[in-house]
Amino acid sequence: MDSVLSKIESEIKTIFRDGRKEENFVGRPFYLDYNKALILVSDAWKWRVKGIPQGAFLLAFYEGEDDVEEAILLRALTPTKLPTDNNVISAMIEYYKDNLDTSGRAGAKKESKLDDFTRYEFSFSGLECRILGVFYKTVIDGKEKIEFGADLENFYSANNYKVYKARGKVLEEIVNQRVGDVIPGNENEFKIGKVRYSSTRRFQNQEPEEIKVYISPKDFLGKRTALFGMTRTGKSNTVKKIIEATAEISKKAKNKLNDSISPEEALEMFDKSGAPKYPVGQIIFDINGEYANANMQDEGTAIFELYKEDVIRYSVLEKEGFNVMKVNFYKDIEAGFSLILNHFREVGENSDYVNSFLSISLEKPEDYEDDYSVKTRYDRKVAAYLCCLYKAGFAPPDGFKVKFKGNKEINEKIREENPINPERGISLADACTWFEKVWNHYKDWDFFSNYYEEKGREWADEELKAILGFLTRHKEPGSSSLVSGYLKLKPLKKLHSKNALVSFEKNIIKNLRDGKIIIVDLSQGDPEIQNLYSERICREIFNDAMRRFIATKPNNFIQFYFEEAHNLFPKKDDKDLSQIYNRIAKEGAKLNLGMIYATQEVSSISSNILKNTQNWFIAHLNNEDETKELKKYYDFSDFTDSLIKFSANNDKGFVRMKTYSNPFVVPVQIDKFLADRR
Repeated sequence: MDSVLSKIESEIKTIFRDGRKEENFVGRPFYLDYNKALILVSDAWKWRVKGIPQGAFLLAFYEGEDDVEEAILLRALTPTKLPTDNNVISAMIEYYKDNLDTSGRAGAKKESKLDDFTRYEFSFSGLECRILGVFYKTVIDGKEKIEFGADLENFYSANNYKVYKARGKVLEEIVNQRVGDVIPGNENEFKIGKVRYSSTRRFQNQEPEEIKVYISPKDFLGKRTALFGMTRTGKSNTVKKIIEATAEISKKAKNKLNDSISPEEALEMFDKSGAPKYPVGQIIFDINGEYANANMQDEGTAIFELYKEDVIRYSVLEKEGFNVMKVNFYKDIEAGFSLILNHFREVGENSDYVNSFLSISLEKPEDYEDDYSVKTRYDRKVAAYLCCLYKAGFAPPDGFKVKFKGNKEINEKIREENPINPERGISLADACTWFEKVWNHYKDWDFFSNYYEEKGREWADEELKAILGFLTRHKEPGSSSLVSGYLKLKPLKKLHSKNALVSFEKNIIKNLRDGKIIIVDLSQGDPEIQNLYSERICREIFNDAMRRFIATKPNNFIQFYFEEAHNLFPKKDDKDLSQIYNRIAKEGAKLNLGMIYATQEVSSISSNILKNTQNWFIAHLNNEDETKELKKYYDFSDFTDSLIKFSANNDKGFVRMKTYSNPFVVPVQIDKFLADRR
């Protein structure tokens, strides 16, 4: 509490005393309404405060009453005309015609040929500013307090205000403004950069100190964060700074995830100091391999080296230091079939027999142990599905056998000498022979017609029929026409490992619950593999979080990081809200799932994701299509022109930043991610 009070006292002193020092005076408003202010400024005043760059923060102090402390926060936007401009322009043109030197201003060493009065008149100009809100002093419970409102409750005539440029500690208070009693730069905040207004920094480099900008990891945990900008503008560097900030605050968590705590306790995710109650898990989908592997961007050190003890790496290929992301399709049946579903979804397969195959359920029924008929049909279905894998070339584990209920009459018909008896456990090769013979003679063997007459249902249900058609490549029993069938599974062989004992997704979830950093290296995978794995992993984490939520068990924060998000996310015109990325964006907050995504194109991202994004980092964009989309959100319309203008090469890491607890956009030069910071 003492720290909060000292922060309030510091704010009062900083904003309302230091904020209106005479050396920072820049002008007076001549027009004011709820949204904008027009300011009269002069060359001398601008020179004295080291310039007024576009986007600069200004404070218009109300001076109409002695006992009222109020300062309107302004952002400099663009020049505006003065009522006297036409006369000044006419006079200036006359001087030009006479070829007289009109340069020079008050305070300059160079003497002007103009008389003092004319030079004085020429030095004034107008400046249009956006009103961002107001700082005001109030008294609560006998204590003075500074509050910030994001609008104007009232305004007086323009002559009652004087305008000052925010500099030094005043500017630092402003750019680190937070909702609530939060101390900028406290032990749970993280310095991410410094204030930077423009590409040109001749004046800014003359300032005595840099203005530090902090972020609160609390703004990012369980929230959605976007990073937009052209290639090589510093998006990845910003992502690494966010990962670093999250990893540092995660270390302050005092508790391990405990399923035994009460539902009431599970709702409170932060302790009194603002640190997370449980370690934060982070998972990075590394499309380019720059997080998982050493590279020159970060002075030879990547995230995995900075946090060696906490990082676990996965790859689609077997290589040293990485866990391989492969599934044993024979052991982890549901996980393998899920990858098959995702594969066919990606390739857009829509033939009827394939859709029938994909509609089967391989989840073990709840009454599997209690209902003999249910058990029999499920075992047959699974065995037939595994035969499809075998025929497609998926290598089975050594000595692998399947076991299911057959029939003596069928066994003998299939092979008179040494009949195949599946009830004793048989090889996949024998199982394929068994099922193929059954399907080829399904319509002409008396056993199947007699079965229907006795039981009132077919021996093979619709799901088994779909699998047998896929296995034999004959959609109908005994048909002579062939379809691709199991051959369509061959591209998925590279996702299978006969030696995998536990699904890699289960290990990933366990480690995320322990607060580890998981890096999924997808750099050697083709786009389909990248999509398959990222969607599969995201869906498993989401489903696990939903199960815990329904069971009133706590969910620690898990942060998803997506580089090159346009390759993974649904397109802008895609209306399918059931896609996992849309679900994380819309439902992730209640499950403590955060999403950080980076891409070159604002317009490529689904509007459902954009509308749920709370944190924004915008670097250089190269066309108006992107800025038009950006104008829809917060006060980014103030920056759309400058985002196109500045250079991607010279202004790397120069972003416009809007975070969840900060009420307005701040222009920031992001710090370089350094390996040797410790």
